Amino acid sequence: MTYIDTAAAPAANFLAFPGFGPSDFDVFGIPGLEPRMEALIAGIRPKLELLGERLSPELAALSGTEFFPHVAKHARRTVNPPKDTWVAFAANKRGYKAHPHFQIGLWGTHAFIQFAVIYEAPGKADFAARAIARLEEIRSLVPSGAGYRWSGDHMQPGAELHDSMSGEQLHGLFERLRSVKSAELLCGIHLDRNDPLLQNGEAFVAKAESIFQTLMPLYQLAAQ
Repeated sequence: MTYIDTAAAPAANFLAFPGFGPSDFDVFGIPGLEPRMEALIAGIRPKLELLGERLSPELAALSGTEFFPHVAKHARRTVNPPKDTWVAFAANKRGYKAHPHFQIGLWGTHAFIQFAVIYEAPGKADFAARAIARLEEIRSLVPSGAGYRWSGDHMQPGAELHDSMSGEQLHGLFERLRSVKSAELLCGIHLDRNDPLLQNGEAFVAKAESIFQTLMPLYQLAAQ
């Protein structure tokens, strides 16, 4: 299957996004912290920085709030090489972990574009309570047949397809977020490393914009 780039060209003040290729995903198979980090910094990080520049204004337009990109630095690692990397978008210039945010990143197997509330967010229990009260609305805002997935742990690559989850399962995910200190919640899509869309940079940017638009009501519920 071949994707035809129907996305609009980037604005004149932005560089075109080159997409992700096999070499980007192969970085996570490089043994050793230093060699992997060198390859990540040289190859993947500039692309994440570019996505940060390209998509922060789009999120600001969708939300009415200024967004700031935060590219993972993996600075605390001393032995184990990173298994994934990302750029996070939050309405806070200093950091993203304590705030609801969006993420774009890579594991060795796939790319992800998602909304996230992770364990460091102090308002996650209140968000979970609001979400439980509006669970059917949330279920309906996530489109069926579009590959959206839910996860309760950003440290794990796997996630459950929205279409395969019952209302009880989704309720359980939010209930855990409400009651368990270490719990997290993520919703978005995964793109297999061999998906042709990944190598079509502008189509990938357009896909990310579409996902952010779809999930913005979830972000706004979390940001109250």
